[in-house]
Amino acid sequence: MTATDPELTALAQGWCALSLLHGRIEAHIERALQSKHRLSVREYSLLDVLSRQHDGDGGHLQMKQVADAVVLSQSATTRLVTRLEDRGLLERYLCPTDRRGIYTNVTEAGLALLEEARPTNDAALREALDEAAKNPDLEPLVRAVESLKTPAVQGHPSAVAS
Repeated sequence: MTATDPELTALAQGWCALSLLHGRIEAHIERALQSKHRLSVREYSLLDVLSRQHDGDGGHLQMKQVADAVVLSQSATTRLVTRLEDRGLLERYLCPTDRRGIYTNVTEAGLALLEEARPTNDAALREALDEAAKNPDLEPLVRAVESLKTPAVQGHPSAVAS
C-alpha cells in the first residue's frame, strides 16, 4: 500500500472523524465540569477511577494502571494526584504489605465532589453526542459509541472496577 491508496485515505478520514468527535466531547465536558465543579476532565476521571478501588485482592491500583486508565503518563498522573491531594480530594499512604508501594484513595470530600459532578459529566456527554450526531460524518461514530455496552479498552475507568 502507498500513502495514496484509497484504503489508507479512508482509514485516515475515519481516524480524523474519531479524533474530531473525541475532541468535541472532551471540550464540552471540560467546560461543564470546570464551570460547575472546578474539575477538569482528567481530574474527574482520576477521582472516578480511584473511587472504584476496594480493599480486597487486586483492589488497589498501581500508578501505572491509574495512568493508563486516565490516559496520562505516570509523571503527569503523579502531578495530577498531587494537585487533588492538595485540594483535600485524595490522600496517599504506604501499602501495608509492601513499604515501597503507595496507594491513593479518594477522601470523603473527593467522593462528595465526584457524586456532585457525575450528573454534570453525564449530561455534558449526552449533549455533546447529540450535537455531534447532527454532523453526517460523525453520526455513525456517535451511534457506535451509544451501542457500546461494556468498555472495549483495558484500563477504562469502568473496566478497572471489580
